[in-house]
Amino acid sequence: MKKLLWILLVLGLVGIASAQAGIPSISIGIGAPQSAGKINPNGNPTEVATSLQILAMLTVLSLAPALMILTTAFTRIVIIFSFIRTALGTPTIPPNQVVIGLSLFLTFYVMGPTWSKVNNDAIQPYFASQSQKGGVKMSQEELIKRATGPVRDFMLKNTYEKDLKLFLDLRKEKPATKKDVSITSLVPAFVISELKTAFIVGFYIFIPFLIIDLVVASGLMSMGMMMLPPSIVSLPAKLLVFVLADGWGTLVSAILAGYR
Repeated sequence: MKKLLWILLVLGLVGIASAQAGIPSISIGIGAPQSAGKINPNGNPTEVATSLQILAMLTVLSLAPALMILTTAFTRIVIIFSFIRTALGTPTIPPNQVVIGLSLFLTFYVMGPTWSKVNNDAIQPYFASQSQKGGVKMSQEELIKRATGPVRDFMLKNTYEKDLKLFLDLRKEKPATKKDVSITSLVPAFVISELKTAFIVGFYIFIPFLIIDLVVASGLMSMGMMMLPPSIVSLPAKLLVFVLADGWGTLVSAILAGYR
């Protein structure tokens, strides 16, 4: 057994060394080419700006998953599905891959109108202005401003006034209208509102299944079957009630109807 472990360890180290040796070295230079140990002061400003734009784009792409989670309906949906698994007593069924996949597709469904508006109002006009010869081209600042507008409207519609006021008071902001609220205050307020709504839905999900657990436990106690785990009896009853009530359809329709 020890020999097998040593063999696996050596093979792993060899694989890591081979992988590291096979990775080519990449250097990103900003401006004009430079000789070793010397800095060329005559760098092209256009090349510098392009390199910085590429760096900014890579940074945005690396933050895309976090933006996807924090500015969409994904947070509420995936937490509600996690609650339903716990309430049923099946913490691993459906598997995480199924829960995440269904949450993503429901997020696309909820965010579809918002993303379509972003595409029509920002992305398509930007590409059209960049492809045409002559005329005024849309700047990247204008693109970002147009693209964030529909997303801001979606978050404002689904954020509690109390949560938004909390962050505005902490930063001592006094916007004239909701459209003047800074994104740094809006995003955390939206996330807290989504968490609050998900926990409220989770509370209502747990009530019927908790009643089933209490009834089953009381029945087993009255029959003197104290050695039999109540979860073995209550799980089929929970599944039966959930299926007869069309649980998945009811839950999904309630989630989708909760967004404005």
